[in-house]
Order: sequence, then structure tokens, then C-alpha cells
Amino acid sequence: MKLRLLAGVSVLVMTAGLSACSDSSDSSGDGSSGGRTTIDVWLMRDSVSAEFQKEFVAGFEADHPDIDVKVQVQEWDGIGQKVTAALASNDAPDVIETGNTQVAQYAQSGGLLDFSDKVADLGGKDWLKGLAEPGAYQGKQYGIPYYAANRVVIYRTDLFDKAGVDPAAIKTRDQWIDATKKLNKGGTQGIYLPGQMWYALAGFVWDEGGELATESGGTWKGALDSPEALRGMEFYQRLQALGKGPRDSDEAEPPQAEVMAKGQVAQVISTPGGAQVVVENNPELKGKLGFFPIPGKTADTPGAVFTGGSDLVVPMVSTKQDAAYTFIKELTGDAWQKKLAVAMSYVPNKTTLADAVAADPGAAAMAVGAAVGRATPNTPGWAAVEAKNPIKDYMTAVLTGGDAADQAATASEAITTAMKSGS
Repeated sequence: MKLRLLAGVSVLVMTAGLSACSDSSDSSGDGSSGGRTTIDVWLMRDSVSAEFQKEFVAGFEADHPDIDVKVQVQEWDGIGQKVTAALASNDAPDVIETGNTQVAQYAQSGGLLDFSDKVADLGGKDWLKGLAEPGAYQGKQYGIPYYAANRVVIYRTDLFDKAGVDPAAIKTRDQWIDATKKLNKGGTQGIYLPGQMWYALAGFVWDEGGELATESGGTWKGALDSPEALRGMEFYQRLQALGKGPRDSDEAEPPQAEVMAKGQVAQVISTPGGAQVVVENNPELKGKLGFFPIPGKTADTPGAVFTGGSDLVVPMVSTKQDAAYTFIKELTGDAWQKKLAVAMSYVPNKTTLADAVAADPGAAAMAVGAAVGRATPNTPGWAAVEAKNPIKDYMTAVLTGGDAADQAATASEAITTAMKSGS
């Protein structure tokens, strides 16, 4: 699942740069030239900068003089159908970047190479759970974790100072509520939290030990009506009530970064890249924004977050699987992961590499949450849930006065039906 606002990255700059270099390599028709193997790689737009791509490809080809790399930049819109068609053809690329939660639907077709015997070689014991788990399907590892990004709290340092709130002291959800109440005075909105930010709700549900959906005997069903999931919704209600966020829309309607830029909003939940958008809309806030991880129930564990990001996969029909694996091993290895994290303000794919972003406040806050991050239910049917998204309707119904238990039961039934239709 791609997170569109990534930390410290200008989408416009990256888009222009990637377009300029997307056809930078040539390959002969049979994928080899002068004894060299050419691999075709699909990377997604806005996933890496032109500078990083050029640096990696040049370094990789220097270290592996028998392999040429041809990168083709793909658009996120419509990529699902394009990848599905490629996997069913005899002319698929050799490496494909895919959203981490999309791997299951591609693996279901039988068109992906199984990397289960390579996990140890790739350092899989340290992979982020939110990238590794959705990269697996029915006990086999098809997706190799590439990079991660997740939500944090972006806050106004000046408003926190004015209210006498120390963000470093906010370690638990109860402390977060207390601090937000202090901020919610004198014309300041303690937090802007729209009513349908369902990824944030998912984290609160996971913190309580609940799930969005559960599987038994190969059958999936919605689980928002469990006592644990209901407690997660109850916390969302408490937090959302401390601001003026709309109850019937998500963070995109209106864009919450623009709302923060216009008014006295003390906090939003966003990927760190949202801070850049705030400053672009209100330059006077430059230097007045900070970050901290979403707090957990207890001080010793940060809040669970939805881990967005990408995995790398190899089609079964690729005739250059060894070279493709070499490419993936390099790009997801420690050396290049550290460089990627610094260049792009991403979270590296392993928990052991979190220190690589220690000097980047936004990315460092992300890395804390990513260590306990999760992904959506690992089933091909989940795509149908997101298409209809009964979770958003459920949240609005509860926030506008509906009975939480009744609305959760209705939403859970809708989730179950959607997953059946999408499997």
C-alpha cells in the first residue's frame, strides 16, 4: 500500500526527475548484449528520486559487470491490472516494485517466484513485520521488503510551548489525551482528526489486541465487532472529539495539511511529508513543526501503525531470475538500505537499521512506530474491502451518534461479504 505523502520528498521534483531517467538503458531483444544480461525493472513513480536511482544503478552495474539494468517507471493508477496482465504473459519484467499489501493478490495467481529459501540469505529475521508479513502468502515468501513509511504525529512546536506541553513526555495514549486537552484552549484546536481516518483507527484496534478481520479454516470474516476492536473505536472517538475535524470525510477532504496551515491546529496524524505540505501552504510555519511517534497504551511500546511501503517481486516467467535476485539482494541489503533511508527519509526494511535515520526527526519518529507496525489483512480479498470501505461508513455512523456495537456488527458483515467477493 503506497503512502502518497512521504517524508521530506518533493513529489513534483521527483516526478520530473524520474520521467527524465525512466528510459536510460537499452537492451537487446533477447535480454543480453556482449555476454551481459539485461534485466527489466519496474519501479513506481515517486518511490525513489532520480539521483538515488542513478547512483544505485551505476553502483550495481559497477559491482556486477555482467548485468545491465533497464528501469521503467510505472504509474500507481492502474498498476494492479498492468501487473496482473504482465504476470499472465510471457513478456513480464524481471523485477517489479509493488505495494506491500498487493503481493497476496499477485501471488494468488501463481505468477510470482517463491523466495522462501532465500529469506535467511536476505536477513529476513530482522525485516519489518509490516513489510514481511504481507509479502508472504500461504506460508511462502514472495515479496522482499524494500522500504517503509508510516504515520506519526506532526505538531506545532509554538503551540505546544504556549500550552506548556512537552512532546517528549507523551509516551502513552492517556498522556496524549491529557496533552491534547491542554492544547485545546484559547482558539487552538488540540488535534485535527477527520472522522474517517481508518488507518489510524486500525492502529488503535491493534493496540487493544483486536483485528480488522480474522481467518479460520481458510475463511475470512470482519472483526470490528470484537470487544477489543470496539475499545479501539472508543479511543478514536475520545481523540477526535478534541478537535473540529469533519466526521464524514477522511484526511484528503479537505486536505488536512492545508487545514493545519490555515489555522491554529496543534496536531495532525500524517506521514512526515505532510509537514512539507503545511509549510508550502504557510511559509511562516517553517521551523515550527515537530514529530513524535503515535503513542501506545503503555510507555514501553509505541502505538501500532499501518506500515505502508513497497516489496520487490520476481515473475515466474522471467528468464533472468538469478540476475533479478542479485538486483534485489543489493537494493534490499544493508548498505543500500542505509543510503536509501537517508536520501528519501524512508524507514529501512530491517529493524536493525533504524539508526540510519536518527538524524532525520520525521523518519526517526516513523522508525519507532514501524518496529511494531502492521499491515492490512493478508488476503487477496482485502482489495475489495478497500474499494467499498465499509470501515469509513462505520466510523462516521459511530461519531454521529450511532450505537458502536450495532454499527460494528454491520461493518463486520460488510467486510466479510466484500472479502468473499474479492477472493
